[in-house]
Amino acid sequence: MSKRPAYASVKARECHGNVDKMIRKFIKKVKKERIIEQVRDRRFYKKPSVKKREKRIRAERARKREEAKQQRRLKKQMRNYKK
Repeated sequence: MSKRPAYASVKARECHGNVDKMIRKFIKKVKKERIIEQVRDRRFYKKPSVKKREKRIRAERARKREEAKQQRRLKKQMRNYKK
């Protein structure tokens, strides 16, 4: 989580004044900036050991996700190679 302030704004020009499109675009930007997630995380105090454990678990999940992605890529390449 970054300590920098998060700015998510949508101008009317970007969406040609279409309010629905502006709302969707704003929600997408907020999710990308992870603003809601930061608010939830900072709502209550977390001990440093808990933060460290959560960080380790997140890294482990990301590593597993990346390995699975590479395995799928390899399988696809092997299928294409056999043809």
